[in-house]
Amino acid sequence: MYRKSVLLALTLVFALNSAYSQNLKPVDEGPKHFEYKYKKDDSYRILSTVNEDVYINGYLHHKAEILNRVSVKITSVNEAEKTAVHSGKFMTSEKSVLVGTADKQTFNFGEEYLSEFSRDRFGVYTIDESYFMPVVRDVPVFPDKSVSVGEEWTYDGHEAHDLRRAFDLKTPYKVPFTAHYKYLGVVEQDKKRLDMIQVYYELEFTLKSKNMNSMDENPETTKGFSSQIIFWDNDKGTIDSYKETFKIIIETNLGNVLVFTGQAHAEVTEFNRTATKENVESIEKKISDLGVENVNVKAGEKGLTISIENIQFEADSDILRESEKQKLKKLAQILKEYPDNDLLVTGHTALRGTFESRQELSEKRASSVADYLISIGVKDKYHIFTQGKGGQEPIASNNTEEGRSKNRRVEITLLDN
Repeated sequence: MYRKSVLLALTLVFALNSAYSQNLKPVDEGPKHFEYKYKKDDSYRILSTVNEDVYINGYLHHKAEILNRVSVKITSVNEAEKTAVHSGKFMTSEKSVLVGTADKQTFNFGEEYLSEFSRDRFGVYTIDESYFMPVVRDVPVFPDKSVSVGEEWTYDGHEAHDLRRAFDLKTPYKVPFTAHYKYLGVVEQDKKRLDMIQVYYELEFTLKSKNMNSMDENPETTKGFSSQIIFWDNDKGTIDSYKETFKIIIETNLGNVLVFTGQAHAEVTEFNRTATKENVESIEKKISDLGVENVNVKAGEKGLTISIENIQFEADSDILRESEKQKLKKLAQILKEYPDNDLLVTGHTALRGTFESRQELSEKRASSVADYLISIGVKDKYHIFTQGKGGQEPIASNNTEEGRSKNRRVEITLLDN
C-alpha cells in the first residue's frame, strides 16, 4: 500500500536530489548552525510559480500555471524568545490552459488573503485558527544544534487547506506530515554562497464531513508527496529560493481519479518602499522632463501609481496606438529603476456600454499595456499583474467628454506589498 512505499520513495527522491546537488557541486564547509534571523520592520516578498499538469481518469485535462505572491512585514520581535510576528498578504493567480487552446500571457491580480503568525528562530509556526494562509507550515524547521554535510533530521509539520466553499468547513483542514531533511552543503548561485537543504514529505488523508451529500462528488482519499531543494542564506537567516517537485492524487466517492503533478520555484526578495512623498516628486519631475502628457503620480495603499489618462486605443478595442507605445517606452525608463517591485496594471473605462462590456474592455486594455511592457523588457510575465475595474472607479464626471477622457485610463502601480 501507499505507506509501504515510503522507504522506496525516500530513497528515490534523495537519489534524484543528490544527483541534482552534484550538478551544482556543493562543498563541505564544516558543521553549520541554522536559524531564522528577524528584525522589526523588515519586509520581504515571496513569489512562487507552479507549473502543473492535471489528469482526470488517466487523461490530460489541462495545464495550469499558478502564481503565488506573498508580501510580509515583521511587526514585532521578541528578542528573549527569538520569535517574530509576521503580518502578510497572500495572493494567488492561476492560468488554466485546456488542451489545444492558446495560452494567455499575463496573470490577473487575484483575491488577497490577510494573515498574521508568529515564527520562532527554528521555523516553528504559531498561528490562529482563523487564518488559512500560509498553506504549508513548519517547513523548514532546524534542529537546535550544528549539522554536518550529509546529516539528516525530521520534524512534523502540516498543510492547512481552505475548504470553506467546497465543504463549508469554517477553519483550515489540517493535513499532518513528517518532513525528512538532509543537509547537502554549500553552493554558489547568483553570486551568493547558499546552503542546500533537501526536504521530502508525504500526504495521506481521508476527508470526513457531516455536510457531504453522498449524491455529490467529494474527495474521499488524498495522497501525494513534496520534494524540495531549499537554498538557504545563512548570513541573512532566511530562505533565498527553493525548487519543488510534487504529485497529488485525489480519489472521489464517485470513483474518479484526479492527478496533479508538476514543479514549483520560489524566490524571496526584499523590495524598495516606493510610496513616499520624495518618490512621487522625483517621478513627477522625470515625467515632466521626458515630455509625457496626461500622466499623474500618487502614493496609495498598494504602492506608487502612475496614471495614464486618456490613453489611446483603436476604437472600442484593446489595440494600443503607436503614440501610446512611445509614451510607455518613456515611462519604462522610470519603471526599470525599481527592479525589485512587481507591477500591477489596472484598466479603467468611461461609463459607456453595459457593465459586462466595460469590465471586459478594461481587462483587455490592462493586459495589452502589460504585454507591451513585457515586450520591451520592463518585467517578465511573473512580475507583472493585471486587473480591470470597468467604470467602477471614475476620477471625473462622465457627463462631459473631458471627464470621460480622464476616466479612460490605465494605472501602473509599483507594488509595495
